[in-house]
Amino acid sequence: MDKMASPESSSIPLSALPSPTATIIEHEPDHGPRSPIDEEAEDDEKRIERYGADDPAEPRPKDFNEKILPASSASSIHKSPKVAPAFTPQPIDPNQVTWDGPNDQLNPQNWSNRYKWWVTAVCSVMTVNVTFASSAPSSATLFIKQDLHTSTEVSYLVTSIFLVGYVFGPMFWGPGSELVGRRPIFIVTLALYTLFHIGQAHAQNITTLLVTRFFSGFFACAPLTNGGGVMADIWDPINRGIATSVFAAAVFLGPVIGPVVGGYVTVSSLGWRWVFWVMMIFAGACTSFAFLFLPETYAPAILAAKAKRLRKQDPVGNKDVFAESERVQWSPKELIHRTILRPFKMLLVEPILLLVTVYLSVVYGVLYALFEAFPVIFIRTHGLTIPQDGLIFLGVGIGAVLAMFVNIYLLRPYPRLMVEWRGFPPAEIRLYGAMIAGPGLVVGALWLGWTGNYASVHWSAPAISAILIGMSVVLVFMSFLSYLVDTYLMYAASAFAANTIVRSAVGAAFPLFTVQMFENLGTNWAATLIAGIALLLAPIPFLFFKYGARIRSKSQFAPCIDLKIAKQIAQEKEAAENKGEV
Repeated sequence: MDKMASPESSSIPLSALPSPTATIIEHEPDHGPRSPIDEEAEDDEKRIERYGADDPAEPRPKDFNEKILPASSASSIHKSPKVAPAFTPQPIDPNQVTWDGPNDQLNPQNWSNRYKWWVTAVCSVMTVNVTFASSAPSSATLFIKQDLHTSTEVSYLVTSIFLVGYVFGPMFWGPGSELVGRRPIFIVTLALYTLFHIGQAHAQNITTLLVTRFFSGFFACAPLTNGGGVMADIWDPINRGIATSVFAAAVFLGPVIGPVVGGYVTVSSLGWRWVFWVMMIFAGACTSFAFLFLPETYAPAILAAKAKRLRKQDPVGNKDVFAESERVQWSPKELIHRTILRPFKMLLVEPILLLVTVYLSVVYGVLYALFEAFPVIFIRTHGLTIPQDGLIFLGVGIGAVLAMFVNIYLLRPYPRLMVEWRGFPPAEIRLYGAMIAGPGLVVGALWLGWTGNYASVHWSAPAISAILIGMSVVLVFMSFLSYLVDTYLMYAASAFAANTIVRSAVGAAFPLFTVQMFENLGTNWAATLIAGIALLLAPIPFLFFKYGARIRSKSQFAPCIDLKIAKQIAQEKEAAENKGEV
């Protein structure tokens, strides 16, 4: 799509997931009878709600409408038994439990905005907690090394091994939430994550500490994996972007707070082990909070609970009552396909997903590299104490909050675009934030390196650069994750799984070589190397903005509803002009 102004000017998923049905139906009188595009959009919405943005079936061929069926048959594409995937919704059985009308208060989409913001806040607090745990021990690395008699390199694993748990966790907790619901996954994983802190606090050797850290990260990633699903469960497309911005900011506030708290606890009379006790107290409080106040938000799980309740109330009269999710049978082969095979298949065949994953992996690695780089810059070079060094991370937190407000500002035209594009604005609209943040990260890295390298430069100069770095990192994440959701729609969860696994692995690797890189190259040239890599990646959102629609049109997994809507609008406009001439 070379132009982004309007549908008429165009030839043609911690993120706002387009929810087309309401918008299309609302504006149906303006566009005449329901078209194949309307039918397909509504079907996509049903699949998104049913499968949590990860449709079990493989996508249909891109040219299916044009080459396999005649135009008159396009509206029945989803009802053809010859091409329907195994999980195509069947006609509703009279005994199947559904919502009691469009205003059913059991439906999370019908909850009040106040309650939706309450649920968003609960998810955000859980996210701050688990990301806080990822970085809090970084300030205690030197003390852990001395007390447990290990090498410097191995001591860096205390941070990295937690992120390795992030690599494997999404394979279980995303699909698990679709099988049993969001709430049980949250409660069980948070409880186990909390308990593993005991092993960390009592560890008498580095092996025990690293093993318990891994399992703690493995369970801790559930709020990160499923938090975006909760946002899609409860928020409409227009407000979802704002709520997701708040949630994404929380994802990055946790790692920022960790070194601040960890630094003060480590040098106090309590000692480094109390860093883990503080983490456990915080984790236990959040687990209790979630247990008391976090509701189930996944629609199929809510309907399954409703069916069980009805059968219990009237075992005879309601013995045949069922929810659709109760009839779905997941085989181990299908689960492996969804959680492992398809995400990596998408990574191999989807250039958008591949390049976005590379970019986000580097950015994520830079964030966690700061936990090892800041002590080199601010303690060794500028003579700050460990607690003072931790306070520098507050700059990254300020940047994260600024990124949230910038992203909300960039979302202002979205309600209008939802109307213009009949519920499916082009995904490339989400790239403005990354286009701003890419160059910002380059400037921030150079600023940090060339002011932080010299003791004669006041420490506040490199400290201020943390604000720009934090804002750029978070804005890149908000923009690109939203872009993935809008690009892949009902296959967004598979795209997210691939992205999360790869970027977590890269994030785990960066702290292992950061100190050596800054010591051997010098702070100035090490930061310049990071800036150079960021500079190479910075054109990616600009290229996607110009050529993204063309790339999506050839994608196997991108539905590209906006391209079809643009074509339909152009046909309507041409027909209206021809009618006017007659």
